[in-house]
This record gives sequence, structure tokens and C-alpha cells, in this order.
Amino acid sequence: MRKVTLITALTLSMASIDTVKGQTTEKINLQNPYTLVYDGAITENVAGKVNIHPETYKINELIIASNVYTPPNYDPAKKYPAIVIAHPNGGVKEQVAGLYAQRLAEQGYITITADAAYQGASDGFPRNVDKPANRIEDIHSMADFISHYAGVDATRLGLLGICGGGGYAVKAAQSDKRFKSIATLSMFNSGEVRRNGFQNSALNTIQERLKTASDARAQEAAGGEVIYAGTANPTDEEIAKIPTDLYREGYAYYYRTYTHPNSTFKYTMSSLLDLMTWDAATNMDLINQPLLMIAGSKADTYYMTEEAFAKATNAKNKELFLINGATHIQTYWKPEYVSQAVNKLVAFYQTNL
Repeated sequence: MRKVTLITALTLSMASIDTVKGQTTEKINLQNPYTLVYDGAITENVAGKVNIHPETYKINELIIASNVYTPPNYDPAKKYPAIVIAHPNGGVKEQVAGLYAQRLAEQGYITITADAAYQGASDGFPRNVDKPANRIEDIHSMADFISHYAGVDATRLGLLGICGGGGYAVKAAQSDKRFKSIATLSMFNSGEVRRNGFQNSALNTIQERLKTASDARAQEAAGGEVIYAGTANPTDEEIAKIPTDLYREGYAYYYRTYTHPNSTFKYTMSSLLDLMTWDAATNMDLINQPLLMIAGSKADTYYMTEEAFAKATNAKNKELFLINGATHIQTYWKPEYVSQAVNKLVAFYQTNL
């Protein structure tokens, strides 16, 4: 078995108070029986309300951990539209993906969100492999599973991708026409950013980073240690000094306010061989389904949504919806922004499912 070396160890203190850029932030104590860490999360299944159902299924030989949410007064003998929800890079089903799954279930949808293969509570070794082909197959497989779930009308299947899951969602929808409508929230084009750097900040080091990834794969293939990228664990003071909203607020969200032990930014260095040669915004003209792309008006990631949206020339009833005043990470948790996004998603799915 290969040994795993972390460049920087991630430590999770589950019950302490921290200050990030002047804001008091409390780390979540995982007392929720489903380990959900979002605000207003289900703590027990109650008759007549939204219920949560932990489910597993396989992708090849890997066991995938998922949560299915059923709407109030769910009757398996009836038929309901369903929505597949793909989580952000580094995220797990118990965070923002679960929040939107629960909120959409409140509006009458059966929803599913699952940990990506090799990530979270799902199987796969080495841990935290992050390859586009895997993430896209995760989405296809969620559709496979939920299409046969009791009460699901497989002819009314929608898709929602959040952050990196949004980039993988538009790519999955290009070929998978089971999805009758596609939506993204704060879409992140993982390939573009891993290749070019965030906001094209690393164009001069592409070849150097490809060489590093190649060497990491060679080391893995020889049975050596698995090398990881994305393992930084900054202090509160360091987080506060990060100039970009995405990473400053992202560290606070994932490592402070909505932390979960299965969630981490790290990924195998060798994954960059696949990530850096991939791009979510290619072949967007293959999407002929209705398309809704949501982003915060202050999101420093907005350029990725704008680029992909412009290329979706054959999408039906396509719409770009901006949440005024929201940054990328604020669409994950801030109540007024989440409510705006949910309301827009419900209107979209009601029209297009």
C-alpha cells in the first residue's frame, strides 16, 4: 500500500472560536446525526416534513456515499421531479450542496447529492484524487441512481452544479440528455484555474507545474509516496490578509464556520495532468437544454460564468442571473443570498422540468 505524505497537515479543532477579518466565527461541533453543517439542517426525520435518506451505490467497484432528500408528505407511490446536485471542489455533501438539496426538497423536489469518488465518505484510493472524468461520471451516476428511486419521475430530471460542481455539471449536460434543465451556482472552471491560475495569475509557470505533476505521477506509479497540492492551512491572521474574496472567504467557510472533517482543499498533485488539459467551457454549444447560470455580482469568479454562458449558443431559454452584492462564497451560506438563489432555481425548474 502506498504511503501518503501531506505537505501541510490539516488539523480540525471542532469546538473553538476564531476571528477572521474582524468577524467572530465559530467552528461547528458535529452533533448533527447526519453530520450536516449548514444552517437549518435536518436533525431528525419527521413525518410530513423534508426527510433525509443516506444511500450508497457503486461506480464500478467504488461505494459512493450520498444523501437523498424527499419533500414534505412524500409518497413513494406518487411521481416527483428530481434534481441532481454536484458539490464544490473540496466540499462534501453535508455542506452547501446539502443546504440547496434541502431547500429544493422543501419546494417539492426529490434531490440527491453525493460525495465525489475518492473524496468525502466515498471510496477510492489514493484519497482526494480530483480528475474531471471522475467528477463527470459522479454526476452521470447520481442520475442513474436517482432515476430509479421510489417516486422519481425520470422524465423530469434537473441538474444543479455548485462552484467546481458547476463546471462539471455543464460538461456532463453536454452529452447527458436525461437532464432536462441545467443550472449552476457560482460556477468554477477547475481546468482553467489549475492551468492558468486564478484570474490568469500563473500563466508563466504552466510548463513547470506540468513537470511537477508528471514527476508526482511517476512517483506514484513506482509505488512511492502520494504527493498532494492544496494542503495549506493558514492561520486566522494569514486568512485575513488573502487579497481575493474567493480564497479568503473560502478558507473561513471550509476551515472555520462550516468545517467538516471530510472536506479538504487538498488533491493529488498527479491530478493536474488531467485538470490542466481540461476546460469546462469547451463544447458549450452542445447544451440544448434550458440553462440558468447564477453568480454573485461581486464574485471574483464571475468571469468563468460569463465565459461559459456566452458559449452556450444553443441552450434554450438561457438566463444569467446575478445576485446583487453577493460574493462567490456568500452564495453558499448567507440567508438572503441563498433565498434569492433558491427562489430563482425553483422558478426555473418549475418552468423547465
